[in-house]
Amino acid sequence: MTEQAELTAFYELSQAKARYCRALDARDWAQLAELMTADMKFGLSDGDSEPEMITGRDNALSTLKSLVADAKTVHQVSVPEIDLNGDEARVIWAMQDRAVFADGLSVTGYGYYDERWLRENGNWKLASLKLIHLILDVQQASSTGADF
Repeated sequence: MTEQAELTAFYELSQAKARYCRALDARDWAQLAELMTADMKFGLSDGDSEPEMITGRDNALSTLKSLVADAKTVHQVSVPEIDLNGDEARVIWAMQDRAVFADGLSVTGYGYYDERWLRENGNWKLASLKLIHLILDVQQASSTGADF
């Protein structure tokens, strides 16, 4: 792979992951589906054990929908470690996410995504995503509304 091809792939993968985060926070399920392979594998972990992986784009989307159903969320990623091998990439992203639920519960997670991407018809698609939370900060808003 030429240096130019590597730089292009790095850029395309970064754009695809940015679209993933924005689509998840905007609840744009069609956009999320476009970013996944049909047989995608998805799992969550606390960092102490391997996540149980579910298989299939529809199952992954269903799980994501249930996790954020009544929450406002923000997902941020940075400093990717990208290992390219032709039309396949292994990427680890440092991440932080925050979910604020209707009942006042808020959860901020810190950790990383461990992903496998495949290039299909010129577009990068998620084939596997493991979200590993190393720290979860859980808070409940006070009933007075003053949560300082």
